[in-house]
Amino acid sequence: MSAHTSRVDVGIVGGGPAGLMTALLLTRRGISVAVVERRSQETIRATQRAGILEAPTVDMLVDAEIGSRVLTEGHEHEGTVLSFDGVQHRIDFQALVGRSVWLYPQNEVFHDLATAWQAEGGEIHWEVDDAAVEGLEGAAPAITFTDAAGEARRIEAELIVGADGSRSMCRKLIPDDVRTDYRTTYPFAWFGILCEAPPTAPELIYANSEVGFALISQRNEDITRMYFQCDPDTDPEDWSDDAIFDHIQRVLGGEDVVALKRGRIIDKTVLPFRSYVCDPLTHGRLVLAGDAGHTVPPTGAKGLNLAFSDVRALVPRIEEFLTGLRQGVEGAADVDPETVTEPLRRYSKTALDRVWKAQNFSWWATNLLHRRPGEDPFAHQRRRGEFDAITGSVHGQAYFADSYTGWADA
Repeated sequence: MSAHTSRVDVGIVGGGPAGLMTALLLTRRGISVAVVERRSQETIRATQRAGILEAPTVDMLVDAEIGSRVLTEGHEHEGTVLSFDGVQHRIDFQALVGRSVWLYPQNEVFHDLATAWQAEGGEIHWEVDDAAVEGLEGAAPAITFTDAAGEARRIEAELIVGADGSRSMCRKLIPDDVRTDYRTTYPFAWFGILCEAPPTAPELIYANSEVGFALISQRNEDITRMYFQCDPDTDPEDWSDDAIFDHIQRVLGGEDVVALKRGRIIDKTVLPFRSYVCDPLTHGRLVLAGDAGHTVPPTGAKGLNLAFSDVRALVPRIEEFLTGLRQGVEGAADVDPETVTEPLRRYSKTALDRVWKAQNFSWWATNLLHRRPGEDPFAHQRRRGEFDAITGSVHGQAYFADSYTGWADA
């Protein structure tokens, strides 16, 4: 049976936040788009992910008229607390750099984007099987897949965007002799919990002590998110609720420092730490965006925000690429592939420049706030000196605030 074939300007593999934001912004520039996603919409909505949005990310959602939920249901944080051995220091984002961050879960961002895309009649195929991409080095790339109804489909496009997450199929289509994979792993993970408890504090607390790291976050007025440092091989079921809360309280210090709010734990998970960068982010008629091209440890709250900065850099370059392609066709001239794809290579450089800044901040913050297995007392005291140098200087605090709340685009 022949596949049902359709044609658009841009085909997007991946219906998460990066793929949907790209689709929405391209459509609003008059560019036709189709999206394919292997997961169901309900699965993505239910997946608990990070919840800190930089100021530029919030601006994107507001400017794109995705909806006001980020402002009405999200929580603006004008600062955060860094704690070392029970001594707390507040970093005042507004006073230092004039920006805030918003606490708004990534699955809610996804819901807003999916709702907006479907309201505008955007083409999307959920729960696809056997997705593949072909023709990237020619002038007629295509996505082939089996849709949720079992029908074979083919979407032909001028360009393919790979926004299919950290296990990206699209990334592997960049040849080994073209692609450089930069990787590092960390000797610890985060043990994350969701519990039925009110917020422990009005802002996030990042804490370090001689027993490791903990983060006190929030979800809403009734659900709290917390993390603590653990071995990557930890089995969540080996920890009782009381043991989890007692350990986090030890990291924070005594209850006279912070009285941890406790409640029934409704979710436990272990999140491994890794950093990855793919260079370049483009090959032929393919570009990568979001986790398909890079991942960071969660300490610096950069994952979703980096994906959206990719989109901000990518959308104008796709428009430029399509304009150049059409001008060549209309002029009846031979289209030089290198010239046509030059805007995509510029996107790769712009995006990677920011990715490496984010990798540096995430690596630095991770090593500042975590205790490495087997380290000696000197390492902890040296870290104390670094911590004091950051919190005791307005310039050190400003570096943290500027990096955490989001740099201006280049």
